[in-house]
Amino acid sequence: MTLLALRDISKDFGIKEILREGSFSIEEGDRVGLIGTNGSGKSTLLKMIAGLEPIDSGEIWKNASSKIVYLPQQPDLDEELTVLEQVFADSGDSMALVREYELISARLAEATGDTDQLMAMLSRVSQQIDQANAWELETQAKVVLTKLGIEDFTVKIGTLSGGYRKRVAIATALLAEPDLILMDEPTNHLDALSVEWLQTYLSRYQGALFLITHDRYFLDQVTNRILEIDRGDLLPYAGNYSYYLEKKAAQEDAAVSSQKKHAGVLRRELKWLQRGAKARSTKQKARIDRIRDMQNTEFKQARGNVDITTAGRRIGKKVVELENVTKGYDGRTLIKDFSYLFTPEDRIGIIGPNGVGKSTLMNIITGRERPDSGTVEIGTTIHIGYFDQYSDDVNINEDQRVIDYLKDVAELVTTADGTVITASKMLERFLFPPDQQYAPIHKLSGGERRRLFLLRVLMQAPNVLILDEPTNDLDVQTLGILEDYLESFNGCVIVVSHDRYFLDRTVETVFSFEGLGKLKQYPGNYSVYLDYKEKAEQTEKLKQEAAAKKVDKAQSANAKSKNSSPSKKVSYKEKREYASLEEKIPTLEEEKETLEKQLYTDPPSDYGDMQALSQRLADLTTEIDVATERWMELAELME
Repeated sequence: MTLLALRDISKDFGIKEILREGSFSIEEGDRVGLIGTNGSGKSTLLKMIAGLEPIDSGEIWKNASSKIVYLPQQPDLDEELTVLEQVFADSGDSMALVREYELISARLAEATGDTDQLMAMLSRVSQQIDQANAWELETQAKVVLTKLGIEDFTVKIGTLSGGYRKRVAIATALLAEPDLILMDEPTNHLDALSVEWLQTYLSRYQGALFLITHDRYFLDQVTNRILEIDRGDLLPYAGNYSYYLEKKAAQEDAAVSSQKKHAGVLRRELKWLQRGAKARSTKQKARIDRIRDMQNTEFKQARGNVDITTAGRRIGKKVVELENVTKGYDGRTLIKDFSYLFTPEDRIGIIGPNGVGKSTLMNIITGRERPDSGTVEIGTTIHIGYFDQYSDDVNINEDQRVIDYLKDVAELVTTADGTVITASKMLERFLFPPDQQYAPIHKLSGGERRRLFLLRVLMQAPNVLILDEPTNDLDVQTLGILEDYLESFNGCVIVVSHDRYFLDRTVETVFSFEGLGKLKQYPGNYSVYLDYKEKAEQTEKLKQEAAAKKVDKAQSANAKSKNSSPSKKVSYKEKREYASLEEKIPTLEEEKETLEKQLYTDPPSDYGDMQALSQRLADLTTEIDVATERWMELAELME
C-alpha cells in the first residue's frame, strides 16, 4: 500500500533551486534514507511533506487512512507538561484512565470511613485500563524513555535542555505507532548507547521510515532504500547506504567515461570539419548537423568535494599537559584528579553519556574554563582550533555576508601545497558558490552554517584541533572528507563524539567517562573499546558468580557445623525432589536472566509480545522463589 507520493515537486528559493520536478513514493515497509550535501534541501523536503513548507508546483499525496508523524531537528513541545504527559499527549483516553486510577488509589489510602464506593470506582477504572492495554503502554513508554537516557518521568519539559527535549520527542514519535515516521537527524544529541538502542529499535519497527541522518552505521543498518538530492534532482537507490556507495561510484565512473568518449568523438569530428568538409551531399549535411548537436550537448558536472587542504603550522614537542585536574559544579564532581600529557601525534576520542563533563574538559584544555584544582600547561608553539557544538554562538551577526564573516579571519589563505588563494576561492572549495558568498548568514541551512564555521576554524591553521560533536548537522560527504583530512593532519586531534563511524575512522585512543569524575583510557578506536568493555563485563560477571558460590558454600558449612542434632531420615522421594530442584533452579534463573536482558535492553515493539514477556518474567520470579524455599527445606533435612 502506498503511504505517500510526490509528483513533479519543484521548489526554488531564488538563490538556490532545491527540487526540480521531483517524484517518488513510499510504500509500507519502506525504510528510506535521505542524503545530500548540506543546503541541498533535505530538511526542506521533510517540511514540505509535513505541510510546514509550501511547494512551488507539483502535488503531494498522502494516504488518508495512514498516520504520519514528523520529528524535526528542534521539536516544539508543551513546556508545562511532564515527560510522561508529553509522551501520551496524543494517546487519547488511555493515560487519562491511568491518572484516574492513581487519584482513586490515593483517596483510598487516605480514606478512614466506608470505602465501598471508591473500591467500585477503582474496579471499574481497572477494567477499562485492561481493555485499553494502558498498563502495557505506560511500561513501554518508561522502557523507551530510559533507553533514551531519561529516568525522571515527572520532570517538566520546560526544565529540560534541547538535547533531552529531542529524546522526549523521539519517544513520543515511536510510541504513537504511526504508519510513517519522518525523522530529521534523530541521532543528534544522543550518546552512543542510545544511538545503538534506537538503531536496533528502528530496524525492527513495523512501520515505514523516511529519515535524514549523518550516522553512517545507523543509515546502513536501518534503511533499505536511499534517496539522494543532487542539485535539484532526486536520485533513487534500491538498497542501504553501502549499496548506494557502490552504485554511486559505478555511476560516476560511467559518467566520466561517457564524457571522455563524447569528447574524443567530438574532437575527431571537428578535425573533419577543419579539413574543409563540403556540404554538398545530404550525408555531409547530416554529419555537420550532428557535430553541432554534439557541441551543444551538456553534461552534468561531477559534484565537487569539500577541499580543506589548508596549510599547517609547526608544532613543538610540548602540546598540552594536564596534571591532577579536578572540576565540579553544584557539589557534583565531573572530573577528578585527571592527568595526561598530550603529544603531537595523539588522536584522542572522548566518550561518555551526555552531561558527564566532556565539553567541560574541552573548555579546560582551551582555557575557556579554569579547573577547581590542578594545572593546565600549553606549549609555546601551540595554536588551538576549537570547533565546538555552539560555533554559531549568539554573538554572530546573522546579517553579515558569508564572505565577510570569513574575511574577519583572513582574506588570503595558504593551502597545503603552498598556493595562496583568496577567501572567495576557499569558500568555493567548501561548496559555497559565488552567489551564495554574498548572501547573509541567516540564509544558510544549519548544515551549511556548520561547514562555514569549520572552514573558519581551519583557516586559522591550528596545530591542535579540538572537535566537539563535529558530526552534528554535517552531511556524510563532508564528514568523509574531514576524516581523510584528519588522517594527514600534522598535529594533535581531540574528538568528542557519539558518532561510532567517525570515531572508528579518526581516533587511536579512547578516554571514557565512567562515573564519579573518573576517566579511563583504552587503546584503539571505538570498536576496539567496545571489545574491551564486553570482555571486562564478562570477567566481572564470572568473578561475581564465583564469589557468590564461595559465600553459599561457607554459609552451608557453617550451618552444618552448628546443627549437631541427628538429622531426620530423608525419604527416597525427597532425595529425588532435592536433586530435581538443584537442576531446575539454575535453569529457571538462566531463563529469567535472558528475559530480563531482552525486556530491558531489546524490548519487543509489539505490545502483545511485551505483555507476554512481562507476565512470564513475573511467573518465573514466583516459581524460583517457591522452588528455592523448598530446596532450602530439603537441604536442612539432608544435613
